[in-house]
Amino acid sequence: MGNEIYVVVGLGNPGPKYENTRHNLGFLTVDKIAEEHNIQVKKIKFKALVGEGRIGGKKVILVKPQTYMNNSGESVREVFRFYKPSIENLIVIYDDFDIDLGAIRIRKFGSAGTHNGMRSVVRLLGDDKFPRVRIGIGSGKNTNLIDFVTGGFKKEEVSLLEDAVTNAAASVEATIKDGIDFAMNRYNQKKKRNDNE
Repeated sequence: MGNEIYVVVGLGNPGPKYENTRHNLGFLTVDKIAEEHNIQVKKIKFKALVGEGRIGGKKVILVKPQTYMNNSGESVREVFRFYKPSIENLIVIYDDFDIDLGAIRIRKFGSAGTHNGMRSVVRLLGDDKFPRVRIGIGSGKNTNLIDFVTGGFKKEEVSLLEDAVTNAAASVEATIKDGIDFAMNRYNQKKKRNDNE
């Protein structure tokens, strides 16, 4: 099956205002994958920035929807209709405040949870049977949620989140090359000292 297509979508908000914010970790992860595999994510198509390349010999489409987070599904649906990948070859990367800061969680499928971008994707695809990589941003328990997810990183968070983006990018690569079970076993590690999730 050398002809399999994978579509990797990072969720985020377009524009410089949101560039380095918690809500843009999906974008940052796609940028990291693009950089490592020399893929230009610059074409404007399907209400998104899109790039095509290969990872592990497989064709990969990298996507950064430009619709604003809550309408991400519009862009993903257009990409999906055009490339027609198997649903299990769609991988969506996004931030999650229900997960410890810097941890990543890979799941084969499931509900969209509380993430509006993911809700939009699931609703417009009419399916939730695709893998997702969630990057923990911790919860801004004491802050307004909108301000928290669209806020910048605190100094002490930067290296944790850089590691998380690196791991998330590596987990997507592992999913494409070696399968999702391998990626889950390797990257779904509990954060130290916190076993109550």
